[in-house]
Amino acid sequence: MPSYKKERKMRYPLYGIIALSAVLLIYIGFYNIWVALISTFLLIALVIAAFYVDKKIEERTTDYISTLSHRIKKVGEEALLNMPIGIMLYNDDFHIEWTNTFMQTCFNNENLIGESIYNLEKSIIDILEKEEDGATIRINERDYRVHLRMEEKLLYFFDVTEEVEIMKKFEDGKAVISIIYLDNYDDATLGMDDQARSELNSTVTSLLNKWALEHDILIKRTSSDRFITFYNRKILRKLESSKFSILDTIREATAKQNTPITLSLGVGTGDLPLPELGILAQSSLDIALGRGGDQVAIKLANGKLKFYGGKTNPIEKRTRVRARVISHALKELMLESDQVVIMGHKFPDMDAIGASIGVSKIAEKNNRKSYIVIDQTNIDKSVMRLIEEIKAYPELYDKIISPDNVLDVMTEGTLLVIVDTHKPSFVIDDRLLDRTDRIVVIDHHRRSEDFIQSPLLVYMEPYASSTAELVTELLEYQPKNGNLNTIEATALLAGIIVDTKSFTLRTGSRTFDAASYLRVRGADTVLVQKFLKEDIDTYIKRAKLIETVEFYQDGIAIASGNENEIYHPVTVAQAADTLLSMNGVSASFVLSKRNGDTIGISARSLGEVNVQLIMEALGGGGHLSNAAVQLEGINVVEAELKLKQAIDEYIEGRQES
Repeated sequence: MPSYKKERKMRYPLYGIIALSAVLLIYIGFYNIWVALISTFLLIALVIAAFYVDKKIEERTTDYISTLSHRIKKVGEEALLNMPIGIMLYNDDFHIEWTNTFMQTCFNNENLIGESIYNLEKSIIDILEKEEDGATIRINERDYRVHLRMEEKLLYFFDVTEEVEIMKKFEDGKAVISIIYLDNYDDATLGMDDQARSELNSTVTSLLNKWALEHDILIKRTSSDRFITFYNRKILRKLESSKFSILDTIREATAKQNTPITLSLGVGTGDLPLPELGILAQSSLDIALGRGGDQVAIKLANGKLKFYGGKTNPIEKRTRVRARVISHALKELMLESDQVVIMGHKFPDMDAIGASIGVSKIAEKNNRKSYIVIDQTNIDKSVMRLIEEIKAYPELYDKIISPDNVLDVMTEGTLLVIVDTHKPSFVIDDRLLDRTDRIVVIDHHRRSEDFIQSPLLVYMEPYASSTAELVTELLEYQPKNGNLNTIEATALLAGIIVDTKSFTLRTGSRTFDAASYLRVRGADTVLVQKFLKEDIDTYIKRAKLIETVEFYQDGIAIASGNENEIYHPVTVAQAADTLLSMNGVSASFVLSKRNGDTIGISARSLGEVNVQLIMEALGGGGHLSNAAVQLEGINVVEAELKLKQAIDEYIEGRQES
């Protein structure tokens, strides 16, 4: 405790003694006047001494307070100017009015006063515009957390570089698990002698081990066609920056041996225990394989997905055995259900309708009642002609039901079969998905991030030409009672013809087998052509759409519809198909207004350009050669700018890899 405080405490007992002495003198004066006089002189001396001490104490107190005030002021100025925290005052025009010395050090500029923050650091402007308190920005290789005081127009800058670096090291070191699968290993090695198989294994294993060694990855072979790897997030980012070049390395090296092998990688990453990361990796691999293989799928803990690769046409890996197994499983599910409801995607095309009719026939063969959900107010003219023809078959037409009416007949025991799509946002009525837990998905599109939750059975084959082809194969393994009639076989054949563009695109041997099966059962090709006829107005509208074509990059054609005119999705798709048939066009994109503020884009290619990856970058999906997307809240011009940006990024990524 300071000495002046002790002295001030001594003053109060002293004053008490003087007061007590005065009282005693008055009392003594009554008995002995001399003693009282002597005591009075002593008391006066004591009073003088007390005033002297009091004055000294007052002077010391005043000096102490004055010194302390000066020191506090000096320390305050020192702290304000030189403390390791940046302070910046700005005005309404975002010009700097004052900063402390530390702030000048941050920007390596001794004269910040009067400078515009716009010219100084754009990230500070972002903080001010968003009124974001506690954001971290980077200035001259240092990280600062910025605290904002809007009313005072004041900014505080705290140097958190070390903290950021520690967090970065922590994040970089988090575990990542991936599973590598050799897509077509069994098919490639079928019939090989031991020496050839050994050479192929040696090539693949050597390349994978070299890749792992270069990137500090632990790799372990768990079976003839499967590897498991362990690494961290820092390495994962390097692999992403290289677009997982190992895909191209393996494909090109094995192709030289006339046994092209492709890889699929499933990656699990996130703040999860190792067992759960393993589950994520397997789930990612399933998605990669469901999209056709030859690609990487990275599934994050929040369910988001990223894809790399997938640049080549998928090699057909379907087998009759798998079709028979799926057909038997579908039969068992139907037998365990009260009834079957079949639903395709919005604005159903011939493939969705044909596949729905085929699944309805499977239900009939298993003695189960079925309903086909169709919104007849949202169908194109070709589907309308098909439904008009179906009216001549009351037993089939009576199965067609509207989305509103089907809700009344749904029960807990209903089996819901989704055809020609796997996205809940694309189905005719997503309310049906919540009415039953018994869901089957049959689709030929590459699997996307948006997927129907927890289906009992999934039959997705991106190698198939159409969903109608898949359903036709399933029909072959069903009970032989109740053969297809002419309209049912024709509807399935129409679905195959439409999706293959009359057997010119995505057509394999299995496609012709399915078409042959349908022809034998009465499919009428003349009737298919009748369904697919178009009127003059639609033809002219499509021609005007094509007339707007411009060439962007090499072989990429882009056509855009009138901003104030709504085009039917089928018209847009047909325009993209027509453009693709033109000389010098390797990929076509057609944009148009759908409804309200929604813009639709149809994309087509001959296989050189992976339009699926371009459409996925915009939030859509589809096949390597056939994809689409819908963009909301923008106009045609803005949608075209986004499309061109996605094309540029795709081409840059392809050139880098």
